[in-house]
Amino acid sequence: MIDIRPILQIAGILLAMLAVAMFLPMTADLVEGHDDWLVFLGAGSLTLFVGMALFLTNLTSTSGLSVRQAFLLTAVSWIVLCAFAALPFAFADLGLDYADALFEATAGLTTTGATVVTDLQSRQTGILLWRALLQWLGGIGIIVTAVAVLPMLRIAGMQLFSTESSDQEKMLPRTVRIAAVITIIYAVFSVLCFLAYWAAGMSTFDALAHAMTTVSTAGFSTHDGSIGHFDNQAVELVAMVFMILGALPFVIYMQMTRGHFVPLWRDVQLRLFMSIIIAVIALLTVYRSVQTGNVTFSWDVLREVSFNVVAIATSTGYTTEDFGAWGGFAVAIFFILLFLGGCTGSTAGGIKMFRVHVLAALLYIQLRRLIQPHGVFIAHYNDVRISDGVAQSVATFLVIFVAGFFLLTAGLAAHDLDFITSASGAVAALSNIGPGLGPVIGPHGNYSELPDTAKLLLCVGMLLGRLEFLTLLVLVTPDFWRE
Repeated sequence: MIDIRPILQIAGILLAMLAVAMFLPMTADLVEGHDDWLVFLGAGSLTLFVGMALFLTNLTSTSGLSVRQAFLLTAVSWIVLCAFAALPFAFADLGLDYADALFEATAGLTTTGATVVTDLQSRQTGILLWRALLQWLGGIGIIVTAVAVLPMLRIAGMQLFSTESSDQEKMLPRTVRIAAVITIIYAVFSVLCFLAYWAAGMSTFDALAHAMTTVSTAGFSTHDGSIGHFDNQAVELVAMVFMILGALPFVIYMQMTRGHFVPLWRDVQLRLFMSIIIAVIALLTVYRSVQTGNVTFSWDVLREVSFNVVAIATSTGYTTEDFGAWGGFAVAIFFILLFLGGCTGSTAGGIKMFRVHVLAALLYIQLRRLIQPHGVFIAHYNDVRISDGVAQSVATFLVIFVAGFFLLTAGLAAHDLDFITSASGAVAALSNIGPGLGPVIGPHGNYSELPDTAKLLLCVGMLLGRLEFLTLLVLVTPDFWRE
């Protein structure tokens, strides 16, 4: 049997940290004289009690976690944190049942950005701050998981990004070291983003909340109209810059802190990501110009296209326009962008650029072999040979992602949702983007009208997508639990 004591101990520590975070919005409500401070006091106290109980009753060494324990810890941590992060939403006077609260918390921690809360601008400061905090904290957890944990677990081709020996007994110390560096970089970006938003004209609180949800490429806003509420070009420019920074590999930033700047422009997935964004912006700008009858260059068209393309490509999910009303061609392009996502080792969701590159490289090699059957061709990623194990892992992930998309689409359609809502909702959850397409969950809608069971399905989809599927699916195999 797997020794679950180290897992429960670490889960207790994480819950205690989550409880401390709850006291920040409690303080904000206290200062402003809102009664909701009691909500965060109660939720924080309960979370802290459970966290400390788990920690104190499971004291043991956590320096030698095995691979199986690492799998279980990753899954348990995210599920437990989402369950307790939902408490303030359930306790507050938001008209949410626990299914709604769990959906909101899961969307926050997985940086999905889907929401069931309406009339945001009238909500009290504490709730708005809690939504932003969840996404900011989730962003750190996502990067650490992608950079330090998944490569060691050899999940979905992530072993290609292993930066050290993947010895099992070194997993936790290595994760702590990487987490410390990432947190510093992440915090610096957040402060810079806050200052830029504030200088661009946002209020102090709006700048703070949006800085946390921009750097984490998450998408929660303090207004129903998202970034479009501000109708400010400078704000949109700041958002685009930091959305892109958040969607780039944080491993590169870690290397830059050591004086290594070459990887910044040599990284294949970074170049592919930026190329796709530029190409789609150019294509949709021409399409929108023709559609609106502008035969000459229009800054307004370029502005609306650029922002919404960057927001979806980085899986942030901010909106300024209802791009679902731009016509069938634009909807199809955005639907494809929902799948792709940003770079590996970032806060972005989706299939990820490195897998797109690996798939393209393997396809190219296969085509060359058809032409030259006796030739020897080797696929590379960033000058590193793509091993058979990596190729198989990437192919497996893509098959599971597509299968998950079809199953989740069918599950949502079973709730009498139309096809565009079901399909876009499924991929938006699996890719951790937030807004889907159509009148219900599109850029100007939200998920509040969906049945509770559909929301719970989407919660599963958000966690599966964020943890790269296999991290959770391996737990349901009988062999995992055998010695």
